[in-house]
Amino acid sequence: MTEKNYNPEQKHAKNMEKMNKANKTDDKKILETPKNEVKVEKPNEEVKKEVKKTEKQKKTEAIVRGMNLPISSKQSFAICKFIKNKEINRAINELEEILAHKRALPMKGEIPHRRGKGMMSGRYPQNSVKEFIKLLKSLNANATANEMSNPFICEAQGNFASRPFGRFGRVRKKRSHVTILAKEKALMGKGAKK
Repeated sequence: MTEKNYNPEQKHAKNMEKMNKANKTDDKKILETPKNEVKVEKPNEEVKKEVKKTEKQKKTEAIVRGMNLPISSKQSFAICKFIKNKEINRAINELEEILAHKRALPMKGEIPHRRGKGMMSGRYPQNSVKEFIKLLKSLNANATANEMSNPFICEAQGNFASRPFGRFGRVRKKRSHVTILAKEKALMGKGAKK
């Protein structure tokens, strides 16, 4: 193994040589730069640019995705089933009725039965419904931005999301992904089944 040279005078001399070399190359660069050329423009010339008109394709669907929403997956599955094949405004109104406890959300499983036509069991999931109302309002805005005339929800899907690990490992948090797709009602009659 080689020994290090701790002599400060030799280090200083080497550094000075490097600095001198750098200064010499900088001087050369400064000398080598050419003079600026003066450009003369004629004011009489008219410049015509062709404007290409690209037709914007009309989108036939609007989509909204909620990622890692802090809601129960079971409730998100039930709400997706509830709002599917409905118009966006009607779905928002019915979810607001659930918030006001005027209507129950039909659910599966061992849940007590609720009053309502064709309903066996149901609940009033407040947090999940609030998140879905936000998503549906965003979907409605997307549909109006895409100039869709009569949008309705053709796909509503809830999925499990990765669960965050709490400070104490025993704590389980709820997370869900939600995707809602709306299409124009006129287009759904044509080629709905492929």
